[in-house]
Amino acid sequence: MSTVTSRDGTLIGFDRIGDGPALVLVDGAMCYRASGPLVPLAHVLASRFTVYTYDRRGRGESGDTPPYAVTREVEDLDAIIAEAGGSAYVFGMSSGAALAIEAAASGSPITKLALYEPPYRTSDADPRRQREYTEKLGSTLAEGRRGDAVELFMRMVGMPAETVAGMRGSPAWPVFEAIAPTLAYDDALLGDGSVPRDRTAKVTVPTLVVAGGSSPAFLRDAARATAEVIPGAELRTLDGQTHMLDPEVVGAVLTEFLA
Repeated sequence: MSTVTSRDGTLIGFDRIGDGPALVLVDGAMCYRASGPLVPLAHVLASRFTVYTYDRRGRGESGDTPPYAVTREVEDLDAIIAEAGGSAYVFGMSSGAALAIEAAASGSPITKLALYEPPYRTSDADPRRQREYTEKLGSTLAEGRRGDAVELFMRMVGMPAETVAGMRGSPAWPVFEAIAPTLAYDDALLGDGSVPRDRTAKVTVPTLVVAGGSSPAFLRDAARATAEVIPGAELRTLDGQTHMLDPEVVGAVLTEFLA
């Protein structure tokens, strides 16, 4: 592992593998380098790109400096891009896609942008559900009930209650609890949950939005809505893929787009 120092002094842990143009991968909620789908994807892409995976602040081997702000997460990504040579391709998954959009809209030196299923709420979804989740997540974390915060998130994304109950007794649960505070960071990135049209309109780099053909309808709808409001964006739907992306399948699509 290596580290870079973000603008506010926070150390951000990262790994670099491969050779070729720089590509930074940005994780979604509850994921980091030791737990998530982006490390296998990095190994698939390493034959064509120099791939950077990093722990977003508050996760894994990265530090955290309160108070949280979305701009600080953008600065973390900028620090990785600077380490990569000053510009890079960026791929963001789930809430990591929301962060990648925010960075591109803010003028980060991103040369091409790829997004996998940003979890926005489309126009026909009930906005009260997002507000209720934000309020309950905040109070649960404030009370120190990290396990309950993780369960709240899992139920929010559609995991059955019996599955969550089984996971609470698994060896992985303390790992989830350790990064539970970052759920509030992902929630802040998503704002009111709707597609951020004012930010997406400022994305000027070539952009690919990808959805899994077997993912829940709300994720496919969110991908389509995102592609519609980013100028010139391309939308790809991959047959048989879900939110837990297949590294080989998605790696091939990314290589085609980026190369």
